[in-house]
Amino acid sequence: MYLNALTIITATLALVDAQAASIFGPIIPGSTGKFGDAPIITNNTVGVTYQAVLPQSTTTSFRGYIIGSSVTNGTGVVFSTNLYGFSDEAALGPFLYHIHESPVPSDGNCTGTGAHLDPYVRGELPPCDPSTPQMCQVGDLVGKHGNITTSPFQANYLDLYISDQAGANAFFGNRSLVIHSSNTTRLTCANFTLLAAAAASSSSGLPPASTPTNAIPDSGGAYAKSASGGAVLMGILALLF
Repeated sequence: MYLNALTIITATLALVDAQAASIFGPIIPGSTGKFGDAPIITNNTVGVTYQAVLPQSTTTSFRGYIIGSSVTNGTGVVFSTNLYGFSDEAALGPFLYHIHESPVPSDGNCTGTGAHLDPYVRGELPPCDPSTPQMCQVGDLVGKHGNITTSPFQANYLDLYISDQAGANAFFGNRSLVIHSSNTTRLTCANFTLLAAAAASSSSGLPPASTPTNAIPDSGGAYAKSASGGAVLMGILALLF
């Protein structure tokens, strides 16, 4: 009887896991996010550019900026990074940089920028694998595109998973850039601000921006199914014992 009960319980738990996986996809802790992999953003508005300019800080010699611009087909954002002045801090490197979820507060304290931009709840560990950027945190620029190494540092790259659409999960325009030492200490930070808006469709010939389609899926269904599976399991246990 107990062996049969164990078999039934195992089968029921497998069913619950399958129901959750059917909604979220295969769940790989620390790799694929709780809400799945980051989707490629295909509806960015052409002509939009944001920039983050590092402040004239007295606590670090890091200076420079990063500019993010949409591309002509609306897929992803091209970043242009130009950082310099930190030769005397080379021992603290290689340096890390990320898009953080909150803007820099008025007092300039980089701690107030919160965590990395991570709308799919991937987490920081294990470290991002650049060969599978869709499985990295959206804001993990260093994980996807490499460390800041020597001064000056210049890099240009396309990030397919970042949005210029206000209100989208992966929107970076109301976030911040944070530079870290190799031990993750926050050295300096700056807000992304709008540098150039899209031209009006009447003068540019471009179609109106489409509604963002990369919203996080509603998790209620998965949790409801998991809960119903748990109820079935408790019912089985009540009948057997």
